Amino acid sequence: MTFKGNSRQHDLKMKIPVYWMTRMSAFLGVVRFVLPKIMRPYEYLTQLARTRTDCTVRSGPFQGMRYVRFSQGSAYIPKLLGTYERELAPYIRRAVEQQPRLVVDLGAAEGYYAIGMARRLPRAQVLAFEMVAEARDAVRKMARLNDVDSRVAVHGKCEPDDLVSALAVESDALVICDVEGYEEKLLDPAAVPMLRRLPILVELHDFVVPRVTDLLRQRFSATHKITHIWQEERSRTDFPWRTPGMLLLPPAYIDWAVSEWRPVRMAWFWMEPRGR
Repeated sequence: MTFKGNSRQHDLKMKIPVYWMTRMSAFLGVVRFVLPKIMRPYEYLTQLARTRTDCTVRSGPFQGMRYVRFSQGSAYIPKLLGTYERELAPYIRRAVEQQPRLVVDLGAAEGYYAIGMARRLPRAQVLAFEMVAEARDAVRKMARLNDVDSRVAVHGKCEPDDLVSALAVESDALVICDVEGYEEKLLDPAAVPMLRRLPILVELHDFVVPRVTDLLRQRFSATHKITHIWQEERSRTDFPWRTPGMLLLPPAYIDWAVSEWRPVRMAWFWMEPRGR
């Protein structure tokens, strides 16, 4: 299944969120200067989400996952809500149905997918690769919080040779990749031949590496069925709680808080080996 739509219509719709995000940035600049952190609007919404969820993912494919108190390089509130990258939920379910014995998470951040998949796949080993030391510590903490630390190994930056070594130990594997454009180097069957027979879920970063989407399609179209998935819009209706304090916030601020703060409309490939 591929998410499709009228791109011109979507671009027109996207102008409104971009306008309000610009206004929100100016508004937040003033707020940060005037108010202590605990009284700032985003901190208020973050603390509300932490309290109401008890730092546990509320819905989605990783419902029930215990969470740390921050997110590395991405929006935190959507992860607690379980709406983060919700476009991928059908493909996460598909990956779980296949019961891989190894999950390799490239660009694991604080562990949303690494720990989420470890919980969903109780017989699988998980290798989480992440460059940022603070995020690696968070993955380890998340693993302990969710009692999967015996099955989760955390490593630093992944290079093609590291990926070859990781995949050499287990033929039944799933690769999840979000590496801000470095997918150009890592997802290369010429350098990592095992990729030709494995399912891969990858976030695409053409705004970092131009035409990387076309490059990956060219590399994998002969061996994989490729589904192109597009980001959907978010709105204030995704935030499930209403409090008196929220009456003081502009409605567009709630839209901004539940958005994923993407620089462009994001997309992913779900690539499944042909014949599987």
